[in-house]
Amino acid sequence: MARTRFIGDPGLTARMTTVMFLLGGLFVVLIVSLMAVGGRGLAPIIGIVGIGIAVYQWWRSDTVAMKAMRAREVTPEQAPELHAMVDRLCVLADMPKPRVGVADTPMPNAFATGRSPDRAVVVVTTGILKTLTAEELEGVLAHELAHVAHRDVLVMTVASSAGIVAGMVTQGAQYGAMFGGNRREGNSALPVWLMMLLVSIVVYAVSFVLLKLLSRYRELSADRAGAYLTMKPQALASALQKISGEMNTIPDRDLRASQPMNAFFIAPAVKGLSMRTLTSTHPTLEQRLEQLARIQAELGRPTG
Repeated sequence: MARTRFIGDPGLTARMTTVMFLLGGLFVVLIVSLMAVGGRGLAPIIGIVGIGIAVYQWWRSDTVAMKAMRAREVTPEQAPELHAMVDRLCVLADMPKPRVGVADTPMPNAFATGRSPDRAVVVVTTGILKTLTAEELEGVLAHELAHVAHRDVLVMTVASSAGIVAGMVTQGAQYGAMFGGNRREGNSALPVWLMMLLVSIVVYAVSFVLLKLLSRYRELSADRAGAYLTMKPQALASALQKISGEMNTIPDRDLRASQPMNAFFIAPAVKGLSMRTLTSTHPTLEQRLEQLARIQAELGRPTG
């Protein structure tokens, strides 16, 4: 975690380290397994491709996310109030100011991305600017800046590489099935494409679950850090309620177009859906509000 005035979270650090270690191990297992089932020529290529994907995502994560949301970077002259709010929070947190972007969409949301605090960008939608009060927007921005300080966006981006590579191998194995594939020595052995398919599915499933678990925890961590920084947890709670309520008014087509970015949004682009499953990218709204209520009670408690 970068040195800022955001409260530390050893639990988040431990989880990020564990997930990166396990996903790295899964990637090695995938390559070794492919070599074992007869893909000695293919495995090194997949390994190089996987490393290339991780490096690309690390280097270009901010650009890719901005393009995905059709967001544009804005200057202090173009968005003076938004920049002033980010300026105040960065001074309060004692951290470098990230770039500021705006995505022209009615969906109320925000996200942060970038390979380092110096290369980070915090993006808000035009929908959230119209929906929230200044105090609520400040709470949302503090949440996003906490992600930057925690560097969890980078970990999420790079860690997804194992799942991407496993997905590529799965598709390759399906093509192998379509064109007949090769068998191992002996007619009773499983076809190579089937063994590749099984290994890649297991790797993808495990990486999927690990990333979802990390994603939910990091959202709670950013809620905590942002609430303690602004000392206004009730403002963030109000913002989350408004955002979740407004999601129900957004056309399904717009929500589906934004769902690939769900893991990075402050609130997922879904409506009328219970998120108490392993597939959810965020904790439930109830969990988040309960945590913020506890922080509000703690801050309101008189000290000795």
